[in-house]
Amino acid sequence: MKITIFGTGYVGLVTGACLADVGHDVICMDVDENKIARLEGGEIPIFEPGLEPMVKTNVSAGRLKFTTDAAKAVNHGVLQFIAVGTPPDEDGSADLQYVLAVAKAIGEHMQDDKVVVDKSTVPVGTADRVKAMVESQVEQRGVSLNVDVCSNPEFLKEGAAIEDFAHGARIVVGTDSDKVKQLMRECYAPYIRLQEKLMFMDVRAAELTKYAANAMLATKISFMNEIANLAERLGADVEQVRRGIGSDPRIGYHFIYPGCGYGGSCFPKDVQALARTAREVDYEAELLGAVEAVNQRQKQTLFTKLANAFDSDLKGRTIAIWGLSFKPNTDDMRDAPSRTLMEALWEAGARVQAYDPEAMGETRRIYGERDDLMLAGDRIQAVKGADALVICTEWKEFRSLDFPWLKDQLSMPVVVDGRNLYDPESVRQAGLMYYAVGRGDSLEGVV
Repeated sequence: MKITIFGTGYVGLVTGACLADVGHDVICMDVDENKIARLEGGEIPIFEPGLEPMVKTNVSAGRLKFTTDAAKAVNHGVLQFIAVGTPPDEDGSADLQYVLAVAKAIGEHMQDDKVVVDKSTVPVGTADRVKAMVESQVEQRGVSLNVDVCSNPEFLKEGAAIEDFAHGARIVVGTDSDKVKQLMRECYAPYIRLQEKLMFMDVRAAELTKYAANAMLATKISFMNEIANLAERLGADVEQVRRGIGSDPRIGYHFIYPGCGYGGSCFPKDVQALARTAREVDYEAELLGAVEAVNQRQKQTLFTKLANAFDSDLKGRTIAIWGLSFKPNTDDMRDAPSRTLMEALWEAGARVQAYDPEAMGETRRIYGERDDLMLAGDRIQAVKGADALVICTEWKEFRSLDFPWLKDQLSMPVVVDGRNLYDPESVRQAGLMYYAVGRGDSLEGVV
C-alpha cells in the first residue's frame, strides 16, 4: 500500500519504519526541514533500540522516504496517518493545533478520496473535528471528494516500540465504515497473520481506549507508590508486598514497581488530558486527580531522602546521579524524576555529577552548560568524590554494584535508590546508608 505519515517524531517514525519494513510504500512528512535532512542523511533524531537499522534498511530499499512537501505527501498515500504531537495546553487539555494543521493540509492538497488515520493521542471527538476541517478545505476548493476519518491509537512503550508495533496485544481501529475496515486490515495484514489482533469499534470508543489504557497504567504506579510510602511508615518491605500482590493473576506484576514517580511523553499528559475531558462534560474524575497528585509528590521523594540524610543542609554537597531518562532504553527526559531532583538540588545549593547511557545529549539540550552540573563519561566518573549517589533510572548497567568499592568512591556513605535495585542488607553491610522506596530507611543522617 501507499501510506503517508505526517510527523517524524517518536510515533510517526516508528510507525513509518515498521510499515515500510513489511513492504508498504511509505512517505513521512514533517515541516522541520532540519529533521528531514538529518533523516535523509541516515541520522535518527531519537534513541529507540532497533529503529536506526530499520530506517536505514528501508530507506536503502526505497520503501521509506521523507519530505517537507505537504502536497507530495498528501498525494502519495491512500491512508494518511496523523502522528504529530499533542502537547498539554496550559489547562491540561491536549493541544490539537498540529493535528488540525495536518487535516487542513490534507483538505487543501488531496486530489482523490482519502482515509485519514488519527494515530496521535487525541481527545474523544477529535475525529469529528478532523473530518470537518478536511471537508471545509475541500468545499472551499469547489471539488467533490470524500474523506473518511478513523482512530488508530498507538500503544507503544518507549524502549520497546518496534516489538510493540509488531507483536502488541491489540490493534484498535475506530470506524463504522466497511471500506476503512478493509483498508486498515490490508495495512496491518503482515502483523496479524499469526493472531487476529484487529479490534474494530466506534470512533469515540477507540479515542477513549487510548486514554483509559494509559490512565489505568499510571493508576497502578501511583497506587503502588502509595503502598510503598505506607510500608515505609509501618516497617514493612514493599518489595515483599509487591511480590505478594503480584502473584494474584487478577493484579499481575506489570506496573506495580514502586519508585520515584512516572514521567515521559504519555502518562503525565494523558492523565491530565482525560481529567480535563471529564470536566468538560461536567464530571469530576477524582481518581485521575489523585493519580496525578500522588505522582507529583512521589517525584519529590528523592530530594526529601537526601535532605533527611544531610540534616537539610545540602549546600556545597556534590550528588552523583545515575540515570536521567524517565525510563531505560530511551533518551526521553520529558517529566523525568531526575529533572525534579536536579532542579531541587540546584535550588538547595548542591552540585550534580550525572551519568546516563543515552540521555546526556538531551540533558545538555535542556540545561546547557552549568557550573553546578558535570556530565560524566560513565558511572564510575560520576561517583568519584561525590557525597551521595542517587539512582533515578533502572538501566541494566546499574543493577549490579560492588558496594565496598562504592563506599570508597563516596565522600559520605549515602545511597538513595529511587528504583529499589539493591538488597538493603547487602548495601548496609558494606557500611553504606541506604535510602530506598518503601523498604525502611536508615534512621540517622550522616552530617
